[in-house]
Amino acid sequence: MIETVIRPAAVLGIGAATEILRCLERHDVSRHGLWSATPGMWQRFDRPWDGPNGSRGGAHLVGSMAVVYDEPRRNEITVYKASITPWGAEHGWTVDRLCDDALGWAGLTLATCPRADLKAPPRADPFHVPSPRGAPTLAAWRTSSY
Repeated sequence: MIETVIRPAAVLGIGAATEILRCLERHDVSRHGLWSATPGMWQRFDRPWDGPNGSRGGAHLVGSMAVVYDEPRRNEITVYKASITPWGAEHGWTVDRLCDDALGWAGLTLATCPRADLKAPPRADPFHVPSPRGAPTLAAWRTSSY
């Protein structure tokens, strides 16, 4: 599996997100298309599903795109990770090609897609709470017989 975390994450504005979702639905594997789109994952297959009762059958998964809806703002979509299966890689697919195939419905490529304006992480651990004076530390708890 070839997996790439997309940094900074690609962000689809409202217009692009709407158009891409419309096209992915229209080209769903259950409708003789090549895509299976759920709220967290878009998957590209080599051919429509041809198995009994609408199952996958002989279709091969090319790759997947991990997405988050309504981020960073309502009605926008953030693409933050993509992966190519070994089958997809053997057949010439790359992360860029996979993303471009989906983003192309809105006239975008991974290279031209707007990117998230990521803020720098906080300097201190926001979840760290110092122990009160005299309270046992985590190391003390681990080595004690409490």
